[in-house]
Amino acid sequence: MPVYLDHAATTPLSAPALAALTIELSRSGNPSSLHGSGRRARRVVEDARETLARAAGAHPSEVIFTSGGTEADNLAVKGLYWARSSEDSRRTRILCSAVEHHAVQDTVEWLQQHEGAEVTWLPVDGDGVVQMDVLRRELDAEAGNIALVTVMWANNEVGALQPISEITTAAAEQGIPVHSDAVQAFGSVPVSFADSGLATMAISGHKIGGPVGAGALLVGRAVKLTPVQHGGGQERDIRSGTLDTAGIAAFAAAADDVVAHLPAESARIGALRDQLIAGVERAVPEAVLRGPRGGRLPGNAHFTFPGCEGDSLLFLLDAAGVESSTGSACTAGVPRPSHVLLAMGLSETEARGAQRFTLGHTSGPADVDALVAALPEAYERARKAGMSGHASSIQTAGTGFHV
Repeated sequence: MPVYLDHAATTPLSAPALAALTIELSRSGNPSSLHGSGRRARRVVEDARETLARAAGAHPSEVIFTSGGTEADNLAVKGLYWARSSEDSRRTRILCSAVEHHAVQDTVEWLQQHEGAEVTWLPVDGDGVVQMDVLRRELDAEAGNIALVTVMWANNEVGALQPISEITTAAAEQGIPVHSDAVQAFGSVPVSFADSGLATMAISGHKIGGPVGAGALLVGRAVKLTPVQHGGGQERDIRSGTLDTAGIAAFAAAADDVVAHLPAESARIGALRDQLIAGVERAVPEAVLRGPRGGRLPGNAHFTFPGCEGDSLLFLLDAAGVESSTGSACTAGVPRPSHVLLAMGLSETEARGAQRFTLGHTSGPADVDALVAALPEAYERARKAGMSGHASSIQTAGTGFHV
């Protein structure tokens, strides 16, 4: 069995989620139908909505089911922008952190290119944390023109936790809604939608032990969103489409389980992460930890390895039985450095040597030991290959973060 250190991409199904999924896949019924099977499916969905709301610190009516985090982010960012700008045509500005996941970043850029949005990319410090002084300055200067602020709760690459409560407090003074992509945070650190001050918040099932294809957008009861897709009027007429009863039930079961065990599991995984960091730094002294030493996700350890391609190191580790992730995305054989690392001040050369190791509920000390044992030889070989052999030596396309 390979050593799996890519839980931030997808973590294996938890036992409660698998049980719920298996039960519901054996049944039929559209939760919008009025007959007995439909009503039964609707009860499953509504029970799941209540369970998920408890886990996320929200009211059940605030849970809007989606197909995952990307759809939730699109719905929030586009929906808030259209609703706010239609109420006041001056509201065309979006404040967005420079380290957002592409589900948010690309959505903001689409609004800029096609809907006339003006974007201010909020800078981050060397640890990947948003600079609050810049945010406050923009809010004070442009309050009447700002449609929304969007800042992720925790960064998917370097694990940096953002000051969400400070951000929402500052924005609330100007009456501006804030969206947060909490896909990496939910299930890893305490998250309460009610306490956050957010207008909208995206979460996803497959990051917490649920199935791929199930997610949710939490939407405050007083928040207005313009729908992105239209149809049957499901989910408060915000997100039309037939609901995936089995996926939703499994998502809720995973959320209930992960939140119930969060304090103990977070401490366990955090201690394991610290062991991993110490082991990597012993095995490869040249490796540089990226992101904050404190104030990061418990399962995240992100390094840059000087003098080598992250992709080369990934495949050499993979050949040694250790599965990780790299900070560059390969398109048509051309390596691209992480926008997150560049925003943190790294050079393109430094950013191309990135490697992310993430732990989860199936991780144990043996996984850390296997990585530390395999890493020195893999790094030496990757460094000998240098920074120029990517296209010729690595023939596998589509590498990069799957988050």
